Amino acid sequence: MKQSDLKYSCLIAVLYFGMNVNAQTTPKDSTTKEQKIEEVVLIGYGTQKKENVTGSIATISAKDIADRPNSNPISSVQGKVAGVQIQNSGAPGGSPRVDIRGVGSISGKTVFIVDGMITDDITFLNPQDIESMSILKDPSSLAIFGAKAANGAVIIKTKTGRGQKTSFNFNSYIGVKKVTNIPKMVNADQYIELYNEKYLNDVRLSNGTVDPTKFISRSQFPADTDWFNDILTTGIISSSDISASGNMGKLNYFLSLGYLKDEGTLEAGRGINSGNDFGRFNARVNLSYKITDNLTIGDSFSWADIHNNNANNPLLTAYNAPPVFYPINPNTNNYDYITLVSLTNPRAMLDLFRSKTKQQRMLNNIWAEYKFFKDFTLRVSYTSDNTNTSKFEFTPTATYIPQPNRSLLITRDSRNRDYVWDNTLSWKKKLGQHNIELLVGFSRTQNYYREQYWEARDILFNGSDSSLNIFSGNEIYGTTSDTGTRNVVPYKKRIESEFARLNYDFAGKYLVNASVRRDGATGFSSDDRYKIFPAVSVGWVISKEGFMSNQNIFDLLKLRASWGKLGNPDVPRDYDNLTTVLPGGAYFGGVGNPAQTITRIVDPTIGWETTTGRDLGLEMAFLNNKLKVEATYFDKDSKDVVYGINQPTTSGASNWNSYVTNAYSFNNRGFEGSISYDGRISDNIKFSIFGNITTLKNEITSVYADSYNEPGAGLFGNTIIRLQNGQPVGSYYGYNVIGVFQNQAQVDAAPSYSSVKKAVGGFIFEDRDGNGVIDARDKTFLGSPIPKATYGFGFNVNVYDFDFAMDFQGVFGNKIYNFNREQRFGNESWDLDFYNNRWHGEGTSNTYAMTTNDQGIIVPSSFYVEDGSFFRIRNIQVGYNLPKNILGNKIQKLRFYVSAQNPWIKF
Repeated sequence: MKQSDLKYSCLIAVLYFGMNVNAQTTPKDSTTKEQKIEEVVLIGYGTQKKENVTGSIATISAKDIADRPNSNPISSVQGKVAGVQIQNSGAPGGSPRVDIRGVGSISGKTVFIVDGMITDDITFLNPQDIESMSILKDPSSLAIFGAKAANGAVIIKTKTGRGQKTSFNFNSYIGVKKVTNIPKMVNADQYIELYNEKYLNDVRLSNGTVDPTKFISRSQFPADTDWFNDILTTGIISSSDISASGNMGKLNYFLSLGYLKDEGTLEAGRGINSGNDFGRFNARVNLSYKITDNLTIGDSFSWADIHNNNANNPLLTAYNAPPVFYPINPNTNNYDYITLVSLTNPRAMLDLFRSKTKQQRMLNNIWAEYKFFKDFTLRVSYTSDNTNTSKFEFTPTATYIPQPNRSLLITRDSRNRDYVWDNTLSWKKKLGQHNIELLVGFSRTQNYYREQYWEARDILFNGSDSSLNIFSGNEIYGTTSDTGTRNVVPYKKRIESEFARLNYDFAGKYLVNASVRRDGATGFSSDDRYKIFPAVSVGWVISKEGFMSNQNIFDLLKLRASWGKLGNPDVPRDYDNLTTVLPGGAYFGGVGNPAQTITRIVDPTIGWETTTGRDLGLEMAFLNNKLKVEATYFDKDSKDVVYGINQPTTSGASNWNSYVTNAYSFNNRGFEGSISYDGRISDNIKFSIFGNITTLKNEITSVYADSYNEPGAGLFGNTIIRLQNGQPVGSYYGYNVIGVFQNQAQVDAAPSYSSVKKAVGGFIFEDRDGNGVIDARDKTFLGSPIPKATYGFGFNVNVYDFDFAMDFQGVFGNKIYNFNREQRFGNESWDLDFYNNRWHGEGTSNTYAMTTNDQGIIVPSSFYVEDGSFFRIRNIQVGYNLPKNILGNKIQKLRFYVSAQNPWIKF
């Protein structure tokens, strides 16, 4: 298997200490068989017994999140939930990408509902403050949230006070992070060998004459640098938090303070660089006060102060930088200027860049709940989410290159103001064996963003951030988001909604959930502003039927099915066609005139993206509810997805292949399966296991005007991705390699090459249409980055006061395009795998081509497409709880553990 630079992983080892003082405890497992299945899950605008849920909802407990060393709580869910794929960014404090049941929109995101506030970023949230998490996967569960949840939603409830006594909790951990599976690159001698070999190959390809002065040697380049070793280091991650919770009469409270620091794994902090770390201070106050038996008011307040030092990430440059240059030349004591290829010294990229981000975020949810006429409950909730962010980026004058760059300072100050006003009225009634719950509501959300942008040249930095003053420089430029220029995109969005939901069950056996929501969103024309999103789901608890009363196999046997529709209004709409000046102008009648052209065409009638989903599920429980099995088939259609397509050159647009409109439709379908078992050998020995698997088939089902698009990375006009009907989103597109030309006789016997080049040592491409010519018509689809299946499993064992747990995770059936190996503009470095397997004479290789920069040979092809499957140990944890006879009466629990995250991975 070829080595891919995209397969980095990060090992985190952690030491943890935590204790619980005067905590309220519950008796040991004494619940009955019937009670054990009464699990309550979070649903939209309320809760529901798990047994009565007819949609597809996964629940995550506080324990699954709290004991993992991740700054973002959603990262800890990776591998634990069927149908949910999480890709961590790797940057300190970075927000993971969350895909629920495949790609539903090119521009949309999964949202989080934190105590009523809808957001797409929970970087501010302390994992220790979370009480429970529900992941809503099917449209029938999501439809109650309407337009905001078109790409999936995660409901998060933070902790509240419980019991009569005050309970104090303290948790702390410290860990180390280290990048593993680093690509092995050539050393200086091997690079020089390949460099000279490439020169000879390129001369041969161009029928040129060899110039002996073009060769290089170790005497010219004495350095031998491992760039990855120079820029990567072991980082520290640490976290501490303390909380107090309890009840004082009618007042229920939860208070917490926390601090997290993540240093990252880049060797930053030299020169003017201030590091590559993430720091977060959290404060939370959750209060509820029962004024009367019928009236309760509450407030959920959260404050986060976040500081980032943002290093200039040099990983790609380190991959390409030749090893024959020093990070800092010992003769000049300055950064080595890389002359063989147009690249910045990776060490200089880190050292000569200074960037900081400061963010204050305050969320406040004020609510009141009033119960009247016994069966009615009115709830009013108002949530504000205010974020202030300040960021600067400073690059000083680079003096180690022939033509020094002038220093540049960029500052951005932004303000986010988001509001949610929810009003719900519910009626809950039991009429014999009929259980009815009706909810109606009105909601209004507003999202406002404004940014002030400044830049200036010739700024002098004296070691203090206060010297980085925009107005001390030259060529000062400033704008606000009100003007919508210079990469500053303002917005003000509002959504107004009315919704209703009916939950009905008869004797707990026959279940119905039906909802409808009407959303009106700004940014659309009046005839397309409002959309209605219905959903319905049904369930049959077979195990409660009379004919099942004498069986002893199933504790639960339930069938469920659902259908729902959602809409996404957050699509890219740019009604102002962007223009660019034509340098040569335009000539009419032989007379030159100033001229401009549009860069792209955007359809001004762009409308909603819509998603329609269907589910069919089976839930089972056995062995007194110790063994639980769940299986679900899902089928989801996304229509009118907004993105660009090819348009004719006659359109006049300079970027003629990007006509933006409601162009695509996708389908995602697959199977989810999960299993869990909680066992007990004795009162002191317990264990549990879990496992899940998800299969997924993603397909573009239609494209506007039967067109296509080739977006993303490319090299000299050759793109590697093609969006086309019948293919998965993001599919790779290029030539299929079937070998390497070993001699001139093979070259002469091969079909003629039109848009590519054939030569000894070059690739043999498949003539797919059999016409004797290798050209663009022979390109084919080479695989997709979307896995065919993802899976996860793990176990936990408790033996007296010790516990041991391991989690595993993997994916298979996906492909990775190693674009780093393909992109050769000059004399970039090579990885060791290429050096060992390249063609360098007849019979040396039939899979790897010769070293060359010839763009007729280095074209998108199957050679660069690699298997993206992997299997890894996600987490190993060993813990110890001090015996209670040692702790005394004041300390209820004292626990220590060590943990390793991502300690091993197999590709």
